[in-house]
Amino acid sequence: MSLSKSALLYLSRQEGLRDVASRSSTFQKITKRFVAGETLEEALGAIRDLNSKGITASFDHLGESIKSASEADGEVTEYNRILQTIDRERLHSNVSVKLTQLGLDIDPEICYQNTRKIVETARSFENFVRIDMEDSAHTGTTLEVFRRLRAEFDNVGIVVQAYLYRTEKDVEDLLKIGARIRLCKGAYKEPASVAFPKKEDVDQNYVKLMKMLLPSNIYHGIATHDPAMIEATKKFAGENNIGKGRFEFQMLFGIRRDLQESLIKEGYGLRVYVPYGNAWYPYFMRRLAERPANVWFILKNFFKG
Repeated sequence: MSLSKSALLYLSRQEGLRDVASRSSTFQKITKRFVAGETLEEALGAIRDLNSKGITASFDHLGESIKSASEADGEVTEYNRILQTIDRERLHSNVSVKLTQLGLDIDPEICYQNTRKIVETARSFENFVRIDMEDSAHTGTTLEVFRRLRAEFDNVGIVVQAYLYRTEKDVEDLLKIGARIRLCKGAYKEPASVAFPKKEDVDQNYVKLMKMLLPSNIYHGIATHDPAMIEATKKFAGENNIGKGRFEFQMLFGIRRDLQESLIKEGYGLRVYVPYGNAWYPYFMRRLAERPANVWFILKNFFKG
């Protein structure tokens, strides 16, 4: 029995199922392995534990597709609180934001002003903000907001997705402005008109993009749980004398802990994205949808303890 990516992505949009899932003690235990909790205080413990292992982190307050300006204001307040907490607690962590959290679907200008407030606060604490990439309908406007911010701030970075055809050109343009880039494969259901439908083509493009990023002398994040992509990155870096300190690998909280530990032992930089918040349900379901076999992988790892 298997669940398709389309089915899991459909379920991720059924917010009513969150309440059903929340009442399941088994489901709660599983999600706690991949979501650090619903509050900032709960996430702090997870990040302290990562830091103790030599792993840096990125706070990710879950939330997207916000429809009111007041909700977006609340996200700005929360992220400013996160940045103050990182500084006070001396954590090795930055923050990541989704622009639909900050009003992109309401008004791009409101979103820009909200994101600017967070980036400015981060600069005051000598910290960094990563702007996540969402579905392809938001790619263009997300890049526009990022470019405006990058013209003024150097402590802001962007995410690109290897499954989109447009990304190679986007990377070329972003490198010209010195952008710090996080390369990932992509987690949204996209039509074949804008994205590679086959995994092997996504993988091939991922490697091509990685080879564009690493020689740029800009500190980038290679975000993957795929051993083949990790090995391709190590091989290319070694063959081109690109030191381990010139880039970092990035992974998601609770996923492939074995790979996380091995990368640290080998001396590579590793950053783990630590999600928390009430909006955990769509995030969790998208993680499953990235690879439907993860449903069984998660259950297997859960029962291993």
